[in-house]
Amino acid sequence: MQDSTSTSDKRTGIEEAIVSGILSGRIKPGTRLGESQLATIFSVSRTLVREALMRLEARCIVQVSPRRGWYVIEPSAEEAMMVYSARRALESGMLRGFTSLPAAATDILQAHLDEERAAIASGERQRLTYLMGDFHIRIAELSGNTVLVDILRDLTARTLLISLQFQSDYHARQSHEGHCAIAAALLAGDFAGAAELSIRHLDEVEAGLDLTVRADPLADLRQSLALPDPISNKPDRSNISPVSNTNSRRTSEC
Repeated sequence: MQDSTSTSDKRTGIEEAIVSGILSGRIKPGTRLGESQLATIFSVSRTLVREALMRLEARCIVQVSPRRGWYVIEPSAEEAMMVYSARRALESGMLRGFTSLPAAATDILQAHLDEERAAIASGERQRLTYLMGDFHIRIAELSGNTVLVDILRDLTARTLLISLQFQSDYHARQSHEGHCAIAAALLAGDFAGAAELSIRHLDEVEAGLDLTVRADPLADLRQSLALPDPISNKPDRSNISPVSNTNSRRTSEC
């Protein structure tokens, strides 16, 4: 039984490490996930890695191709619309279902919003990317429903992949202000109002997507060489603060 539990824990650890990498923005759409490399990193067998990747495939986070092997999904425009539709239904329904909040809710939400503000002020894009998605997971945790937490965690990871692929001209400050409004309504006990604000917030984020954009397969190399973006014909400016009013095609807020 101990060996079985240990194997399950290792498999879960691989899954969650990949999901956390996506949520933090470190793992991009289309990233190849080699079985041998992952087995070496986690000091496990390729069989265990394959089992973890198959579970992530069932969660619609990775895919397998006979020629490419395992890789993180690159969402289509159609999938993007379906994911946002699912999130609107799930999150608004969850918020309407609240009847009270845990005693620690105020401290949890305020501390999270303070972290968002600090990340915006310092221009920590990777940290901010994680926080923008984590806000929604935090609210699900306040519900006490672990099933909702798991579902929303997967949807948030898929949303981030969509944002990385399609989002343009969308600013962290706007997303942060949406979070502040939702938190204020929740803490005031206006759960129906929080639900409506969550729909408006997700509408605004989805509106910031350019679903006509196709992923640039040479983006990483282009950035390394400081060559112009082929769409905007401007040099990559990924080191610019996420609150600045510039055209950054890779800002990823949730």
